[in-house]
Amino acid sequence: MKYRIERDPLGEVRVPFDAYYGAQTMRAVENFPISGMTAHPEMVVATLLVKKAAAEANRALGRLSDDVADAIVSAADEVLAGKLRDQFVVDVYQAGAGTSHNMNANEVLANRAAELLGTARGQYSVVHPNDHVNMSQSTNDVFPTATRLAILSMQAELLTSAHALANGLRSKSREFAHVLKTGRTHLQDAVPITLGQEFSGYAANIALAARELERASEPLLELNLGATALGTGLNAGDDYTELAVRNLARYTGLLVRPAENRFRVTQSMGDVLGWSGALRRLAVEVSKAASDLRLLSMGPRAGIAEIRLPPVQPGSSIMPGKVNPSVPEMVNQVCYQVTGCDQTIHSAADAGQLELNVMMPVIAWNAIHASRILRQAMKVFQERCIAGIEADEERCRELLDRSTAVATALSPHIGYAVTAEIAKHAVLTGRAVKDIARERKLLTDRELDTILSAEAMTSPGVPGGSREPDDDPETTLRPGDRPARSAGARRKPAAAAAHKAVPAGKPGPARGSGPRRVAAARSNHGRAADRRGQRRR
Repeated sequence: MKYRIERDPLGEVRVPFDAYYGAQTMRAVENFPISGMTAHPEMVVATLLVKKAAAEANRALGRLSDDVADAIVSAADEVLAGKLRDQFVVDVYQAGAGTSHNMNANEVLANRAAELLGTARGQYSVVHPNDHVNMSQSTNDVFPTATRLAILSMQAELLTSAHALANGLRSKSREFAHVLKTGRTHLQDAVPITLGQEFSGYAANIALAARELERASEPLLELNLGATALGTGLNAGDDYTELAVRNLARYTGLLVRPAENRFRVTQSMGDVLGWSGALRRLAVEVSKAASDLRLLSMGPRAGIAEIRLPPVQPGSSIMPGKVNPSVPEMVNQVCYQVTGCDQTIHSAADAGQLELNVMMPVIAWNAIHASRILRQAMKVFQERCIAGIEADEERCRELLDRSTAVATALSPHIGYAVTAEIAKHAVLTGRAVKDIARERKLLTDRELDTILSAEAMTSPGVPGGSREPDDDPETTLRPGDRPARSAGARRKPAAAAAHKAVPAGKPGPARGSGPRRVAAARSNHGRAADRRGQRRR
């Protein structure tokens, strides 16, 4: 390989002859052969936008000649268009603050601009990396500005993926609104719920997390460009800051603005930490949904198997026919990585000292990496999993009918202690809760049908809280018609109305067969006061 000799303040450096980077970049390559990972494309683009904005601002202020400024802007535009991307070679694990990354950009643009002006690479008499490309700048304002721009540039697609996933889950919640099933807490049977209600929770949590992430990105619009080394603005000036930030707003379409306090933004990476925490929260909600889908689909013969996930690939190299929940498994892994990135950002943000946080390179890399992988994971999750989920209604009903948790609805009528005894007996004997309650003559058959309606239990209120008038003397209850109740047991007032019964062991109405009384997923679900006036009395 042919080399050229360049010089920097430490002496001579051999640089590959054809390279557009120079001596300081070459030193970084030699000093930090760590991971083989270099700056993300978004970070490169953001850095070049800063250099272009600075060149145009300095030209407008008369600090750069038109020909040099034009050459720097043209070189930046070439790289922004995709050229010379292989010239950004500094490892992500580099010297603090990102000086090596900044100089990599300065040298590439200086050498390409020099070429455009008819000078050979490595000859910095016409366009110099520090004097011209880095004019009015410091790594300490370039790197945090580029970090914020890179994160913000990815935000729209990230939020689009999140909202598409939430909408996909919301669509499934409507599709499954009629599917009755047993709920579960502590991984044990709980009271009835609909599959639609379950999915509505996933959708709402992800949508809320996406909105929180959007709010967390607002502080990133404050840029410390023009702060230079510490925040004082030495060698820059407010006129330069206004022009350069205005240029960035024009390039990106973002509502960026000069930082209200440049010292705050220069000292702290807390704004990126706050955004990362919101991203972690989104990852946690997405991971929760993925984990639950794995549980609900476990089987197909010896598990819960209440839903069927679309098969996307064979699941075993040794067990023929096995199909795994591959997409949710991938999503879980991505979300764990996002959490790891956030922990790195937290630790690095905590390491700021005095006027600067020098751990910015690892913060930037992890923030961008987390944003990219979560965006793609949510996209794949929706398209290759959520969209194709099917409910096994018969299995849902089978498990619901076997559950003893429906006994919970009896508590307001016969008391907790008696209800617990019935539930315990049902577990020990395998008999239905309704059969045991009927055998003990604690309630009439009609009341049991009403109270133990699984459909009724999915709406706010007390099933069987009041009785409808019954003129049949053989079925109308009178004082003394039943055994005395346990101490503390009482009937609820008539304000809580009876629900239409769904006999145990029989499926509810098929989809499209008529009105259903299952509570739909809606924003006011669970507000009993809003629904009470609509019930029959």
